[in-house]
Amino acid sequence: MEDMNRTQFLVALSALPLTGAIAKPSALRVFADTLDSTDKMPVLFLGHGSPMNAIEDNEFVRGFKKIGQEIEKPRAILVISAHWETRGTYVTAMENPMTIHDFGGFPQALFDVQYPAPGSPELALLTKDIIKSTEVHLDEKWGLDHGSWSVIKHLYPNADVPVIQMSIDYTQPASYHYALAKELAQLRRKGVLIVGSGNIVHNLRMVSWSHIDTAGYAFDWAQQADDRMKKYIMDGNHQALIDYKKQGREFELAIPTPEHYLPLLYSLALQDKNEDIHIFNDQAVAGSLTMTSLKIG
Repeated sequence: MEDMNRTQFLVALSALPLTGAIAKPSALRVFADTLDSTDKMPVLFLGHGSPMNAIEDNEFVRGFKKIGQEIEKPRAILVISAHWETRGTYVTAMENPMTIHDFGGFPQALFDVQYPAPGSPELALLTKDIIKSTEVHLDEKWGLDHGSWSVIKHLYPNADVPVIQMSIDYTQPASYHYALAKELAQLRRKGVLIVGSGNIVHNLRMVSWSHIDTAGYAFDWAQQADDRMKKYIMDGNHQALIDYKKQGREFELAIPTPEHYLPLLYSLALQDKNEDIHIFNDQAVAGSLTMTSLKIG
């Protein structure tokens, strides 16, 4: 089969009916076929922490950069960020996603950062197509929030890898997100790096500002929750992590709201049997946050 380039794909797609869901368009299948199978890409979960990690040089940033150097450069990246919650599931489908500065109270230098990575309408459509359990909506308004660009910029500083985001449906339970993530598995063999971005322990209301510069400082409950999570991760006990609401007081404090935790489940759902996990950036910050990050595969 001859390769179909980007222009040919879009021309073919424009000829498709505009009514109803784009379920199995032939042009989309041709595009998918042109993505020759690759070695299976790893999956990442990145503890993104403060937006200031985008412009600082610290051990966490060095950890992100090291991982970016260790893995094969992907054809595209799909990010599930803690900072895009929606009713229903969406994927960004614009050619040029904007850099979203979705925070306040930080230095102007942080607001000046732009990460002009291209989007991939084609990958957005392919993602929509392969997910069968729910309708995936195409989004033209969001872009890349700091859960994406503040960490991806350290992996690929030239912004030369297309990036799309998939939203977190805040109306759905953890089991839904874990099952949905499994449907993304085939993208790993299409050269797509899938990244969950959040923090497994994330309680901003209990941050100890007096310990903000104390390396590794954690409240007892935060350390206990992080340790148990890592044990479940390394034991492959995903069910316990899905059932995080049943894990006691430490987990309740670690996960007061689920948006920073759920990206972990997206990443773990993509772990194949006997696939190795490497933990890095394994440190607490300000008592009630942990930067624990994972490379799967």
